[in-house]
Amino acid sequence: MIRLIIAGTVVFLFLVLTLPLLFILWIVGMINSKAKDKASHAIIKWAFGLVLFICGTKITVYGEENVPTDRSVLFTGNHRSIFDILILYVKTKTPTGLISKKELAKVPIFNVWMKFIGCLFLDRDDIKQGLKTILKAIDMVKDGMNMAIFPEGTRNKEEGTFLPFKGGSFKIAEKSGCEVIPFTVIGAASIFEDHKPKIKKSHVILCFGEPIPTKGLSRDEIKQIPDKARECVINMYNEHSAEVFGPAEETKGTEAV
Repeated sequence: MIRLIIAGTVVFLFLVLTLPLLFILWIVGMINSKAKDKASHAIIKWAFGLVLFICGTKITVYGEENVPTDRSVLFTGNHRSIFDILILYVKTKTPTGLISKKELAKVPIFNVWMKFIGCLFLDRDDIKQGLKTILKAIDMVKDGMNMAIFPEGTRNKEEGTFLPFKGGSFKIAEKSGCEVIPFTVIGAASIFEDHKPKIKKSHVILCFGEPIPTKGLSRDEIKQIPDKARECVINMYNEHSAEVFGPAEETKGTEAV
């Protein structure tokens, strides 16, 4: 419980004490939007890193060489923990926005920081609003920002299983022409979700797969991208899960029921 209290206190203090900073960044943005974006990403990356440090999270990364830094991409991966976002964010070298659930838009101050770093809130119950969000994400990718989305649509509650990847999530890559980078987070739920309300010291693995191109493909090839990305995510999980859970507890990636 001590780690939870300390982490919660740090997050609260960050949100309260950075209120003046948000105002300053807002003013900077009216003069130079790129400077505001760069500063916002650096601040949030530092804050997320601090939270992970307090939680005692050790992160091992594989496949960093697969992530281009000279062009925008769409990150798509599995989702088991609220810490997936923090882990991905601190290990991406270029600014990355996130397609997030609409409920996070209701969290005061935090929602402003999320908007400042290019996060968009998706209402899955409103098709019209959902389409607007995807179109906005496409424009942001075309403008040079990475985007990340969890195509399972919700957090999976069973370790070693994977929900189907929803094809609509990949429209961002298809319409912008960017590459898809599959990623796998292994062991993130052991930080918090597996033993709520405690936060425990954990070893987490983040794997980046090889880029999946979206340009110059036939309609059938485009339809295969979600399954191809999902297969890559599962293969990376199977390859490295024993490093987190040990050979005896290794769980092979399967279809979630």
